[in-house]
Amino acid sequence: MLMPNKVKHRKQMRGRMKGSPERGSRVAFGTYGLQTTEPHWITARQIEAARVAITRFVKRGGKVWIRIFPDKPISKKPAETRMGKGKGAPEEWVAPVRPGRILFEIDGVTEDQAKEAFRLASHKLPVKTRFVVREGIL
Repeated sequence: MLMPNKVKHRKQMRGRMKGSPERGSRVAFGTYGLQTTEPHWITARQIEAARVAITRFVKRGGKVWIRIFPDKPISKKPAETRMGKGKGAPEEWVAPVRPGRILFEIDGVTEDQAKEAFRLASHKLPVKTRFVVREGIL
């Protein structure tokens, strides 16, 4: 499971996901990419499930890049706890993504294989996605 080794602050504020991403919106490493079309928090478990779906489909062929990292701690209070008494303990790690962010990239496979692998991966994610091809490659 993806998570940071060390963080400066154990708990973080929720923040906002306004606007478009300044970086990470172009296919940089592979030939094909999976891009989000809406803002959301993607958990480490969802990222891992999507990665497994991609690698299983391509059967160790090609190379996969994960372009997002869950570095935001999400805290939760235990069930049936009264209000107050401070913020809950960190439970999971998420990657906040904005529309246009590239989530995964793949290279070394055909376009049809990449489309199907990303289709399977998109079912594991809580966001709507689209298939993109690197600029200048056709």
